Amino acid sequence: MKVIMTGGGTGGHIYPAIAIANKIQEEYNDAEILFVGTQKGLESEIVPSCGYDIKTITVSGFNRKELMKNIDTLKRVVKGLKEANDIIRDFKPDIVIGTGGYVCGPVVLAAALKGIKTFIHEQNAFPGMTNKILSRFADIIFISFEESRKYFRNKKKIVLSGNPLRDEFFRQNYKRAKEKLNIQESDFAIICFGGSRGAEKINEHMLKVIEILNGIEGVKLFFVTGKVHYEMIQKEIQERKILLSDNIVVLDYIHNMSDYMLASDLVISRAGALTISEICACGKPSILIPSPYVTGNHQYHNAKVVADRGAAYMIQEKELNEDKMIRIIFKLKNSSKIKNEMMKQSKELSHMDASDIIIRHIKQYLINNS
Repeated sequence: MKVIMTGGGTGGHIYPAIAIANKIQEEYNDAEILFVGTQKGLESEIVPSCGYDIKTITVSGFNRKELMKNIDTLKRVVKGLKEANDIIRDFKPDIVIGTGGYVCGPVVLAAALKGIKTFIHEQNAFPGMTNKILSRFADIIFISFEESRKYFRNKKKIVLSGNPLRDEFFRQNYKRAKEKLNIQESDFAIICFGGSRGAEKINEHMLKVIEILNGIEGVKLFFVTGKVHYEMIQKEIQERKILLSDNIVVLDYIHNMSDYMLASDLVISRAGALTISEICACGKPSILIPSPYVTGNHQYHNAKVVADRGAAYMIQEKELNEDKMIRIIFKLKNSSKIKNEMMKQSKELSHMDASDIIIRHIKQYLINNS
């Protein structure tokens, strides 16, 4: 079995692809897997670190505001399509799987036009433009949220799979994770992060949350600033003369996010599809603050799905303030009934076997269409 995986730009597209690739290797001992991404995307670093080969092509997204700039974009698309064709010709894949991002466009399209079986996975509740276009060519469309089904025309192609997650989110439980991070079992633990690069607006309000929670017994806060903002936050803490107690930990980045998420009682974060899937897999209540700067406002749609089910509180960035966050924190800390109900709803939204579902449907499709 020779497989091309393509998807990139952000971790939200890359990590599901890696999870699927890992599952393929479990199912097929002879599997050869090649990733196709871009030089500038995070995939150029993440994929090799996970032990997979990667080739890159030229591609970029369309500019919806300044249409004249799309002349150069079209040139890059044509170049990328040729490069994708060359990779497919040389590698000769049996199947191609796309997990989102602009790079999927040329690769999945080139494969489909050659008659190669193609499959796409949509992480968000509101699908991106690339997957909407590719859905016309793909043999199966895997979705993570039931709410995204209405945006695709051919309903017969759609399979609800959920978001494939890395194994580390299933290797331990709440108690063991707390022990690993040296958190008291009775502490109400909070993890706050704004994505891999951090989020300036969240950081701004979290500084005030820190001042309120600093030194409060029974509360443990891990505040992840993002590497870009870390020095500035430390400077702000000093200028405000905040002497941090042991219950507040400020970090620039977390590599073992699964440990912190599993050990937490509340997650405060952006609303990327992969982040939400990880939160729900861990069965955690959350405060979701959708980024207003993403294409199609898709984080709002992601957060709304979870909030509507009672598994999260959604606060739009323009309405964000520390008073709202503090009220929610203490509501959950002081009411195990509310917290437990949110945990239940969160867990019910998770798809623990997403990778299995995807591989099972691909295998069955190949058998039926061999």
